[in-house]
Amino acid sequence: MISPTIQLHLLVFLLALTGVFGHLLSLNTTSLVVWRTGIAAVVMALWMLYRRKALLLVSPALALKMLIVGMIIGAHWLFFYGSLKVSNISICLTGYASISLFTAFTEPWLTGSKIVKSEILLGILAALGLALIAGLETKYLLGLTLAVIGAFLAAVFPVLNRKLVLSGAAPETILLWEMPGACIAALIVHPFLSPYASLFQWKSMDFVWMFFLAILCTVFAHAFHTHLLRNISAYRSNLVMNFEPIHGIILGALLFQDYQSLRPVFYLGAAIIILTNFLHLRVKK
Repeated sequence: MISPTIQLHLLVFLLALTGVFGHLLSLNTTSLVVWRTGIAAVVMALWMLYRRKALLLVSPALALKMLIVGMIIGAHWLFFYGSLKVSNISICLTGYASISLFTAFTEPWLTGSKIVKSEILLGILAALGLALIAGLETKYLLGLTLAVIGAFLAAVFPVLNRKLVLSGAAPETILLWEMPGACIAALIVHPFLSPYASLFQWKSMDFVWMFFLAILCTVFAHAFHTHLLRNISAYRSNLVMNFEPIHGIILGALLFQDYQSLRPVFYLGAAIIILTNFLHLRVKK
């Protein structure tokens, strides 16, 4: 049987496709998040009705918790994609590199456990690796700020999802209730950025890319990620998630001929991140 860590690495590669489909879609940031989460919620509900292995209806208190976590997820996506819109991929990756460092604090804070110094040091090392990949872009302060806020949110919701799944909630149920929360967050923000009419300004191939983004990269990927959190800590999960931008850069180079992104420093940064993951396994042993 494939170990949870290997499954997580395969999942991260799948999540890297999110950037590819997001690049191909012509929809703006908030419209993309609205449709992605809305379609994901409907598909998950239909799947659960067909399978009948997980609860659709839960207590109001639990439903509210999952909706709130969903809004955090939606806010994370909005900040992340917003960073890409107002700056560039380098700035966004630099901010994204702080996820592991944030998780070293958020997981103990939200679970009541002790802060592990080695995890803080490894988080800083992973951040250094991604910062090398991203380059030393300091021109776009707004873009960097949005990326760091998005990274902080990404360090919060896996911890909350882990608590939900360990309390007995099914991953399918969690996703079913979180996606409407993410959709609500995007709908609230949408009118401040563009009129609601822009939600329906689709181009021909957008339906194809949205199908893969909503079902493959959202319904399957996030439900499976929540399932893996039964056996993997949120910190370990986010540490491996540092590979996502590396996969994304490689896919961008192969599919969109963006070879200029693969500077020599990319390989150094990738080596540091890989070393960080091996060091984390060694520290745990």
